[in-house]
Amino acid sequence: MRLLPLPLMLALCLAAPSAFADMTLRQVPTSQGAEMLSFAPVVKKALPAVVNVFASRTENVPNNPFFNDPIFRKFFGPGMGTRARTEQSLGSGVIVDPSGLVVTNFHVIAGMTQVKVALADKREYPAEIVLRDKRTDLAVLKIKGPGPFPTATLGESDNLQVGDIVLAIGDPFGVGQTVTQGIVSALARTQVGVSHYGFFIQTDAAINPGNSGGALVDMHAHVVGINSAIYTQTGSSVGIGFAIPIDTVKAVIAAARNGGHEVRRPWLGATLQDVTQDIADSLGMTRPEGALVASLYAGGPAARAGLRRGDVITAIDGKNVDDVESFGYHFGIQPLGGTARLTYLRDGKSATAQISLSGAPEIPARDMRALTGPSPFRGASVENISPAVIEDMTLQGVTKGVVVSSIAPGSIAQQYNVRKGDVIMAVNGVPIADTAGLAKLTSVAHHYWKLTIDRAGQVFTSIVGG
Repeated sequence: MRLLPLPLMLALCLAAPSAFADMTLRQVPTSQGAEMLSFAPVVKKALPAVVNVFASRTENVPNNPFFNDPIFRKFFGPGMGTRARTEQSLGSGVIVDPSGLVVTNFHVIAGMTQVKVALADKREYPAEIVLRDKRTDLAVLKIKGPGPFPTATLGESDNLQVGDIVLAIGDPFGVGQTVTQGIVSALARTQVGVSHYGFFIQTDAAINPGNSGGALVDMHAHVVGINSAIYTQTGSSVGIGFAIPIDTVKAVIAAARNGGHEVRRPWLGATLQDVTQDIADSLGMTRPEGALVASLYAGGPAARAGLRRGDVITAIDGKNVDDVESFGYHFGIQPLGGTARLTYLRDGKSATAQISLSGAPEIPARDMRALTGPSPFRGASVENISPAVIEDMTLQGVTKGVVVSSIAPGSIAQQYNVRKGDVIMAVNGVPIADTAGLAKLTSVAHHYWKLTIDRAGQVFTSIVGG
């Protein structure tokens, strides 16, 4: 195929994006004219679907510790001891449906109760939070106003390449809608610390506080990511920003469109670990790649597909798996139902298997209980551990027992430093099998409590007074 001269290629991009969309040509600019072409047509198409998100929460807080004294309340009344305090959060969002569905970051609306969005044309509407997904740091809002609304065109983040030009659109520092330009600096960045699915697009397009939830746009005006985080020591952009790939976002949008309040993802039924150089050498691999099957859940999808401990998964539906994070991303964006094709290595030979895409089962049932007895766990809520709970809370190294799912603020459990995610293994030497047994055991007062807890894989035992 004959390659088009670069100036003509870029002119087609600006004048007829639909014609250019089918082309995959990438070239270094060969003339000054090519470098001076404007991004304005791309911005004009993408910007109307990007909104500002204002979230807030009002709560009563103690006005003065003296007003907690019943004598003061007797003289001054019960309302004198508190004052209203409003917390606010500012971010951005992207309209993804004409009905007014807006995707933004979870951390923009976390803990907030009132949300308002402002469109690019200055219209403002209240919005309700319809879905929160802390695992991906995403949330979906619904604008309470007459539609239809301008809607973004979603692209394919898997088609991005390092060096592609991108634009970041959002509301940094609340100054108003702002567009910055840069390139894709890296793909598949992990260890960002924003979400459990640590698989990000890195860009040097300036992203600052307030950009969170805004759009990362390619040169076809397609949204390829949701801006989420920056690396900074000053609070401002230093050219290292991170966006959630749009292929991850699509699963969250689909759940919201179907009326869901949570996102259900396929369950592998196995634990994986990265392949180190030593492991690669022992398996006869030329380099460390893929995800090693470390253990299998009996009767789970991986076991039914024929996978074994020691197999190395190298691809999903033909997409390479470099490590465990890469597998989690490619597997996690698969829709429930149907199957996916896994490619794996066993005894130095490549093989494939079809794995069913089903959600993790809640067996045993969660049986959530709020502990109220005279124990150090008073004020903690606990659940039975099941594959679904392991997935929801990203627990590692446990298959059964009881886990702390929440802690009431100011409770006895909080004072004893009990934490969400703690797995309660034994109390006073009695192994804990389920929430019913724990509730019964902690309903009776004791002179002391011997607690054995698994916290993030570290088991410790402590003795506290009753």
